[in-house]
Amino acid sequence: MNILITGATGFIGSFIAEEALNRGMQVWAAVRKTSSRAYLADSRIHFIELDLGDKRQLKEQLKDLRLDYVVHAAGVTKCLHASDFFATNTRGTRNLAEALTELKTPLRRFVFVSSLSVFGPVREKQPYTEITERDTPRPNTAYGRSKLEAERLLDSMDGLPCVTLRPTGVYGPREKDYFMMVKSISEHTDFAVGFKPQDITFVYVKDVVQAVFLALDHGQPGRKYFLSDGRVYSSRTFSDLVRRELGNPWVVRVKAPLWLLRAVTACGEAMGHITGHVTALNNDKYRILKQRNWRCDIAPAERELGYRPEYGLERGVRLTVQWYRENKWV
Repeated sequence: MNILITGATGFIGSFIAEEALNRGMQVWAAVRKTSSRAYLADSRIHFIELDLGDKRQLKEQLKDLRLDYVVHAAGVTKCLHASDFFATNTRGTRNLAEALTELKTPLRRFVFVSSLSVFGPVREKQPYTEITERDTPRPNTAYGRSKLEAERLLDSMDGLPCVTLRPTGVYGPREKDYFMMVKSISEHTDFAVGFKPQDITFVYVKDVVQAVFLALDHGQPGRKYFLSDGRVYSSRTFSDLVRRELGNPWVVRVKAPLWLLRAVTACGEAMGHITGHVTALNNDKYRILKQRNWRCDIAPAERELGYRPEYGLERGVRLTVQWYRENKWV
């Protein structure tokens, strides 16, 4: 079986590529010239440079491939300009999907890795309840809107057997955003935002990979599935587990009000435009941290895909911090 993985050099994509190799698949990793291939060292991997910004060129690049499956995990989570999210996450997705359908590629499945962020602040009234597929998405970030538009484009396309996955916050080895918290705690600061209770959900990267291959095997085209580890955590649980795995270093706990976070991220956004470098503290980050309810209903994934999360937060954090240490990140 031949599988094309976009975003294969990234955090989630590299784990998908590893699992595909473990299953004996012929793996085609879509890369850019500037992409690091540090996590794709296996000699069995076939590399192909794809330009998601140009459908005509994509068709030329893909025309000789005989593909059974495509996993579209490519995307951007931080950009200087809102339009950049849509250029990559929305139009790039459309170009890939249209190129494949126009080439009449006989795919068994096309799995799109979307995000829980397509829903935004839904069910924010306490007590919080699970976001379900029946809720109306109202994303409040450029990232979430770009992913939602991509989902809708895929829904509108005939002949594309697309299954969409909507993971909550994905963490694990190689991940860089949650790593910022690990690094901060290792340097004796535990930073939190907002005084209103927050329900947070997580999913370990290998559970996302599990769901990808279940969707490839028997996911129903047109369906969309939330992914988490099936549990809900308080805002401090993750940092407490990280601190324990780091050997319980002393920490100063700082809980900032939302207005202060708003000021900091506004400054970060302005500095990013001045310097030309994307900063982690930007307007989208403010809206993400402000959101209080990240519960989601994974029952359809369990029922229809057979998805069974194998990594609770305690186990996942232990493995993640262990990897950061072994690779000298902390």
